[in-house]
Amino acid sequence: MSHAVAIKTETENCISSNNINSLKQSPQPAQQLHNSSSSSNSSNCSSSSNNTSTSSNSSSSSGISSNSSNSSSNSNNTNNNNSDATFSLLNGTHSHQRSNGLTAAAHAAVSYASSGSGSGAGTGGGAGGGGASAGTGAAAGLNATLLGAAPATALPSNGGLQSPYERYRVDDTSYVPIGQFYAGRSVFITGGTGFMGKVLVEKLLRSCPDIRNIYLLIRPKRGQEVSARLTELLNAPLFESLRREKPKELSKVIPISGDITSEELGISESDQSLLCRNVSVVFHSAATVKFDEKLKLSVTINMLGTKRLVELCHRMMSLDALIHVSTAYCNCDRTDVSEVIYAPPYNPDDIISLINWLPEDILDQLTPRLIGKRPNTYTFTKALAEHMLLKEAGNLPVAIVRPSIVTASLNEPFAGWVDNFNGPTGLVSALAKGLFRTMMCEKNYVADMVPVDIVINLMIAAAWRTATRKSNNLLIYNCCTGQRNPIIWSEFVRYAMSSVRKHPLEGCLWYPTGDLRMNRPMNTLNCILKHFLPAHILDAVARIMGKKPFVVNVQNKIAKAVECLEYFATRQWRFKDDNVNGLLHTLSPKDREIFVFDVRNIDWDKYVERYVLGFREFLFKQRPESLPASRKRMVRLYYLHQLIKVVAVLLTWRFLMSRSKRLNDLWSAFLENVLKIARLIPFL
Repeated sequence: MSHAVAIKTETENCISSNNINSLKQSPQPAQQLHNSSSSSNSSNCSSSSNNTSTSSNSSSSSGISSNSSNSSSNSNNTNNNNSDATFSLLNGTHSHQRSNGLTAAAHAAVSYASSGSGSGAGTGGGAGGGGASAGTGAAAGLNATLLGAAPATALPSNGGLQSPYERYRVDDTSYVPIGQFYAGRSVFITGGTGFMGKVLVEKLLRSCPDIRNIYLLIRPKRGQEVSARLTELLNAPLFESLRREKPKELSKVIPISGDITSEELGISESDQSLLCRNVSVVFHSAATVKFDEKLKLSVTINMLGTKRLVELCHRMMSLDALIHVSTAYCNCDRTDVSEVIYAPPYNPDDIISLINWLPEDILDQLTPRLIGKRPNTYTFTKALAEHMLLKEAGNLPVAIVRPSIVTASLNEPFAGWVDNFNGPTGLVSALAKGLFRTMMCEKNYVADMVPVDIVINLMIAAAWRTATRKSNNLLIYNCCTGQRNPIIWSEFVRYAMSSVRKHPLEGCLWYPTGDLRMNRPMNTLNCILKHFLPAHILDAVARIMGKKPFVVNVQNKIAKAVECLEYFATRQWRFKDDNVNGLLHTLSPKDREIFVFDVRNIDWDKYVERYVLGFREFLFKQRPESLPASRKRMVRLYYLHQLIKVVAVLLTWRFLMSRSKRLNDLWSAFLENVLKIARLIPFL
């Protein structure tokens, strides 16, 4: 079964005339490119991956190293010859024609690095100076070349449209309920120990009781074996109801030792054979979600990890569905995002080759140029991973789920469950503690956030749909709330403010208040006065009392988190979700009740209140019994906050009065008139 995916083509202003002519002369249809590349991968997955890796490493060592004792011309010639193998990885291995800016950039990097090594020894005060000069020169060459670099691929649209969904009919005897579909099946999950992975495991065990096994890819961590990590996972509060009501279901979860960053996912041959024989549904949610992650690690996890998983899936004997979890913001460089795969800025294989041989310090300097209009390496690598999945999947039954900002659960397994401070959770927590008061945000823009259980239910239903309704289309599901049930940032902050005052945290430092601003100088001034000045004062008091200061450190972490989220809070997107809505209407009423992903059912006011209660209990480990004492403390903080504001106004006024005689005279005249009016009141 081939995939015909509607891919939109975007031609950037920086595309060279040669590249444009190349695309016009021999356009490559998306379907043809997909089939030709994937067919070769399905036959020799492991060997091709290993060969590419070996070639990249050998090219790196021969193409970048140079002898500082040689003359500048000899060094350049040597590197130009030795780097041919490396450049062939970037130029000659793809079936479609393109003018790749990365090739020229790589060539420039090698040339600059070579000349920098030679000259640095004489002018830089030794080898250290040469290394610094090489790194700077290489980065300059790469950056200068990439300024005019063309996208590695610009795939023309094939004009295909995704097939319409058939609504559920009561008389449809071929309908298979979702729970029945998973009966007797084994599922493989990557990222099963993460936020979304935990909810996925719990939901499958609870709502699909006849599921056979759930294999979890788990990495040994801090000397802890995978079996111990699995035990720790299943003892989490999330699985409390299962431990109490269906304890035998937990024995269906089987750990698979591996690492998403390793070749063949670090899975042993015996475990690979086990998976290939038994697994029929795969959920790929493993990813690094750190916005400030190094490009090398982000590519290794988000792209190479996906490629290695697809290679394993090609060997699975009875695979019916592969669900890849991406992000709605992988195409954040455009305002309107449809449920299609857009042409990436560079060819994914080129980026993988680049990180294999380019020194990491130069790669770090090059990263801002590579990611372009995207704000971070996370969205950049997620976009490339989607396109790579399109090429590598071949005839695999694949679907992509793109959630927006994933937040605490709406209902399942209980309302408000969350286990991390990522995204809005960390900022609302800081607001509740009285540590966070101002940020750059367009208050009238949509805050497109979606509860985690909504995403998980959609993933489970998408796998069911992919397996039971064979299609020629690789379907993409934008799991968002902005189209069907939007909430703007000002509403979210108002609900959050009300909830953290109603259900305050223990040990709150100040009365929670906050403002959203789009005036950067004013926001910076407020950060200094309301965040860092009080933090330094509190830490100074702590030092005097012999305690360990911590508030400044907390404020630095908050500032870093705000910086990462500012891009998403000051922009707005329109994520089309027609496929999600179509999938919803193919479900029976009973399946809609069990696997809820209709975002129109979200009552945002109630949801945010449960959200606050959730992170109070699950992140701060504070029991509901402590609420009365916390509320009394909140009342005291409120009056203290009002008193401080009155004192601040009086001191400011007193300062102005002492500095301006005219203002003093006006104030005296005002008071005199007030007294005259007051004397007349009894006669009125």
